[in-house]
Amino acid sequence: MKVKLERTFPMPASAEAAWALLRDIAGVAACMPGAKITERVDDTHYKGTVAVKVGPASLSFRGEIEVKSVDPSTRTLHLFAKGTDTTGSSAATMDLTARIDALDASSCNLAGDSEVSMSGKAASFGARLMGPVSDQVLGQFAANFAARLKEAPPPDSGAAAPAQGAAAPAPEAKPLNALALAWAVIRDWLRSLFTGKRA
Repeated sequence: MKVKLERTFPMPASAEAAWALLRDIAGVAACMPGAKITERVDDTHYKGTVAVKVGPASLSFRGEIEVKSVDPSTRTLHLFAKGTDTTGSSAATMDLTARIDALDASSCNLAGDSEVSMSGKAASFGARLMGPVSDQVLGQFAANFAARLKEAPPPDSGAAAPAQGAAAPAPEAKPLNALALAWAVIRDWLRSLFTGKRA
């Protein structure tokens, strides 16, 4: 089962600051709910985990990330990730292209184009649920990315920008709460039923 998503999120920082964070693979991973880089194999290959909590149960996925390309001229990063859960019953891959588009001196857009493929038990959620849940995950990621931008020093402050693959300080990743995401999907669906036609 595959889900394709294209989203754009406004960011409260210059394109240069956002690009510096986007090139920091460990820092970017820390923005994804439940994700954590555990090993840097080399400049373009990493290993990591994603923790998912469904009620009282906790699942852990282990995977690999490959940096396919980095283009400073267009501020574009292309990543490919794959992984399986610890029981081997589910597998997933993600092909992601992220780009920073400048708006003005203090703001920019984070644009992403991704394709997620799932198999095994994870695919049983079905496309109707995977799309909205993916939207919720991306929304949380964008909010975390924006928060880290606000905390980071500006590029011209004299502080060194993180090198590609450098592990920037980040709080310990919290498990991705699948039930909370499911509730958010249901809440947004109900809201659209009652307010969509009035907008």
